[in-house]
Amino acid sequence: MIWVNEQIDPCGLVYSCIACCNETQAKECHESFLNNLSMEQKLAGWIARLRVVDSWDEVPVNALKLD
Repeated sequence: MIWVNEQIDPCGLVYSCIACCNETQAKECHESFLNNLSMEQKLAGWIARLRVVDSWDEVPVNALKLD
């Protein structure tokens, strides 16, 4: 399993992305992504999303990949 953390802007574009195989590290990263969004960004529609994929082929190309 590969954990993918994404910050997504109101247009649906991935602003930042970090992928790793460690669940604990991924959840900590997700909390950081959530905490780093300002109230203005949240109101504008920015989101932090944590998802799981099965293959590195499913990870966005621009992701920082931690292993």
